[in-house]
Amino acid sequence: MNNIPPLRFPEFEGEWEKKKLGKVVTNKSGKFNPDKENDFTKCIELEHLATDSGQLLGYIDGRNSGSIKNKFEKGDVLFGKLRPYLRKYLQAPFDGVCSSEIWVLKGNEISNDFLFRIVQTNLFIELANQSSGSKMPRADWSLVENGLFHFPTLSEQTRIASFFTVVDKKISELQKKKSLLEQYKKGVMQKLFSQEIRFKDEKGREFPGWEKKFGSKIFEPISNKTHNSDLPILAISQEFGAVPREMINYKISVTENSIDGYKVVEKGDFIISLRSFQGGIEYSDYKGICSPAYIILRSKIDINCHFYKTYFKTYNYIQELCRKLEGIRDGKMISYKYFSEIKLPYPSVKEQTKIAHFLSAIDEKINRTESQIQQMQEWKKGLLQKMFC
Repeated sequence: MNNIPPLRFPEFEGEWEKKKLGKVVTNKSGKFNPDKENDFTKCIELEHLATDSGQLLGYIDGRNSGSIKNKFEKGDVLFGKLRPYLRKYLQAPFDGVCSSEIWVLKGNEISNDFLFRIVQTNLFIELANQSSGSKMPRADWSLVENGLFHFPTLSEQTRIASFFTVVDKKISELQKKKSLLEQYKKGVMQKLFSQEIRFKDEKGREFPGWEKKFGSKIFEPISNKTHNSDLPILAISQEFGAVPREMINYKISVTENSIDGYKVVEKGDFIISLRSFQGGIEYSDYKGICSPAYIILRSKIDINCHFYKTYFKTYNYIQELCRKLEGIRDGKMISYKYFSEIKLPYPSVKEQTKIAHFLSAIDEKINRTESQIQQMQEWKKGLLQKMFC
C-alpha cells in the first residue's frame, strides 16, 4: 500500500494518514527589530547553517544584524529557503532569531522532532526546489504547504525521530573526531617545522641540524611544452591540488590550439599560480598538462616531495610569501623570482621522510574518518527514503 513505508519498526502497523503539509505545519513566526532591542539575542544567519548536516556553525548578536528577523523557539525547525537545494536545516538548540531567508517551522499536529526529519526527505527538498528566481532561487511556501505527505501516529513519530537522533549523534561524533585529528595535525605540524619536536634515526641518534636554502637552490622552473595533447588536462585548486579535470567535473572548455601551449607536469612537480595566489603551492600526483599561466616547480636536489607538500601549506610559509609579496598590486604577476628568494627549511632527506610518513599516517586516519562520515550520511539518506511514505 502507498500509505505504508517500505521499512518500519515491527511494533507498528496500519496506514499512515495523508495530509497537506500546511495542515500540520506552520511557518508563521514573530518578528525581531534590532533597532528596538537592547538585550543580547542569538541570531542565526544562512551562513551559520551547515549544508545537509543539521549542524549549527555559529551565530551573531541579533542587535547587530541590521534587518528584521524571524523569532524562533528551542525545538523549532529552521530551513533555509534561499537556494533550497543547499539543504540547510536545523532543529533550534535555543530560543533566538534568524534571517528572514530562513523559514521557522512548527508542528501543529506532529512533533517538531518528526518534522525535522521530514525537511530532510527528498519529497520536501523537491517541493522546496520548485522555487522562483534563477540566480537567487527561493522556496515558495504556497507550493510546499500544499504538498501531500504521510504521517504516522504520534508514538510512531517519536520512535522514528528517536532512531534518527541516535544516527545523527554517531555522525556528529565522527565529525568531532575528524575535527580533533585535524587540530592535532595542525599543532604537530607547527612543532615539527619549528623543530620543537625532532625525530631520531633508526639507531636513536640525532639527525643533523636543518639547513636553510633559498627556493632557487631546491626547485627550478620547468616549461616543457613538448606533448601530443594526449595527456590529461590538470585542474589546479587548493581543495584538490593538481588533478585531472574529469575527477572534479571541471567544465571550463579549452581549444585544441590553446592546449598546444600547455606545459607538461610530471608526477611530483609543484605548481604555483601566477596571478591568484591564495596560500600554498599545489602538488601533483599525476602526469598531465596545465595552462601556461602556472609556474611548474621541480626539485633540483634530493628531497622528499611530501615533506614540502606539507610545508607549503603551513602558516609560516604562507606568511613568509605574503611578506615577500607585500605591496604587489592585485593582478600583478607572481614570478619564480619571488619564490626563489624565500629561504626554505632543508632537513636531511631521511628526516624529511620520517616527518612525511608521520603526517601521512595522521592524514590516513582523517581520510578514514571522513569515509566513515560519508558512509553514515549515505546510509541515513537511504533510511529516510525507506522509512517515510
